[in-house]
Order: sequence, then structure tokens, then C-alpha cells
Amino acid sequence: MKRFVRPRAIALVAAGALSIAALSASVSAFAQVDAAKSSVTATGKQLGVPMDIKFSKFDAAVNYNPANVAASTAKVDIDINSVDVGDKAYNDELKKKDWFDAAKYPKATFVSSAFKPGANGKVDVVGKLTIKGITQDITAPVTFKQDGANQVFEGALPIKRNAFKVGDGEWTDTSVVADEVTIKFRVVIAKK
Repeated sequence: MKRFVRPRAIALVAAGALSIAALSASVSAFAQVDAAKSSVTATGKQLGVPMDIKFSKFDAAVNYNPANVAASTAKVDIDINSVDVGDKAYNDELKKKDWFDAAKYPKATFVSSAFKPGANGKVDVVGKLTIKGITQDITAPVTFKQDGANQVFEGALPIKRNAFKVGDGEWTDTSVVADEVTIKFRVVIAKK
């Protein structure tokens, strides 16, 4: 079996990307995600070197009201097959069973359970993130900004890839691919 090291690291970043895509897309107002202006990346480390990954496709059903944050809701679906690390062979590797198992789990999902005022003017989006059939409770601190008719959400979320079995089997060892992933996101919502 051919052993890809780089894709493994990227998978850890991908786990983060899933979370961030879910969180970021989750903070809008029943509207359309402007994919051209939005980005979801995750950074992890392989052999101590930072690696980035992106998920280019995700759908969000969000109801965000800055005047009544507690009443806000969100559901996000992320297309695992849209994973992109800039190399087709690596992308294909990340879709395999040890990493995202895209054939069995083609989507990652985030469903909010609460929106709460957070520290420094941020909103804490609380909910359940499901990747590879494993559900974890998460809280993402999100910054909201109104930009004309658009709503802009930005934030960063640390996660652990092993909590979602992204990098299973021999890849649970974190000496090559770190367990920690930081997901960074900028999501622009164009109101309908």
C-alpha cells in the first residue's frame, strides 16, 4: 500500500475545515452563502510544518438576528468530496476510509443548539458537529459584521482530528500528523 504522508496531515486540517465550514456557514440570516467571497480553511501540522485545506462546497440554512441572538438557528451540510489541498492524488487519499471515508460519509453536518453572546463582542455558536458518523459538542466564537446588505462571519475554532477518527488506524499516532487543527473561516451571507 502506498503511504501518503502529506495527505494525512491534510486530513487533520480537513477535519478542522469541516468544523469551520459548518460553524461559519451557520451564522447567517436565512440567506445564500456567497461562495466567491467566503472561505473555509483549516491548518494543522505534519512533521511540524503547517498545512492548509479547503472545503469548497457547503449548504447552510441559517436564521441569525443580531437583535435577538438567542433565537438564532443554523444547520450546515458540508460536501466531503469538495476537499481540496491543491493536488488530486492527495484529495483522493483524504476521501478514503482511514481519513474521511467519503463513500460512507459524504457529508459532515453542524446543527446549532444555541447562540450566546460571547467575549469581546463575539457570538458563541453552540451545537453538534458530525464528521464520519461521530458527533461532538462544539462551541465556536464568531465575529459578526454587517457589510451593506451582506452579513460577514469570521472566526477560528480549534478541534482534535482524532475525536472524529480523521486519520484512523496507524494515523491516530500524532507524531507525524498533529491532532490539533485550527479552523479559520470567513463566510459572507447575501440576504435574499
